[in-house]
Amino acid sequence: MDNLIEMELVRIRIDEKRGEQVIVLKEKNGNRFLPIVIGIIEASAIKMKVSGFSPPRPLTHDLMNDLIRQLGGELKGIVVEKLENKIFYAKIMVEKKQGEVIEIDARPSDSIALALRAGASIFANDEVLKQVDIEE
Repeated sequence: MDNLIEMELVRIRIDEKRGEQVIVLKEKNGNRFLPIVIGIIEASAIKMKVSGFSPPRPLTHDLMNDLIRQLGGELKGIVVEKLENKIFYAKIMVEKKQGEVIEIDARPSDSIALALRAGASIFANDEVLKQVDIEE
């Protein structure tokens, strides 16, 4: 996991004029930020988890987390791995019960919503942070 920087969710911003929801990740031991535009459904899922709301029935990200665990896996973390044409790409890293770690392609918004539910780490590739280049 070279070139990976641990991040933390610091803000969910809703821009009603532009109709965008933005999650802002901050470098855990630094000053760089990573804003990612996401959909309203994913923003709501992230907000619910952050605010401590527990739905009476599992939502999609809760279901995904339960499936991973029930199948003997563990979500080890997620990585925002690249930025191409203003689109972020992410991977979910799941350790199977045999110890093998597999990477699953996913949107950053879904990945972050899932990581929050699993208590897993959020990482960004250092190259992505250099491309965005936003500091406090």
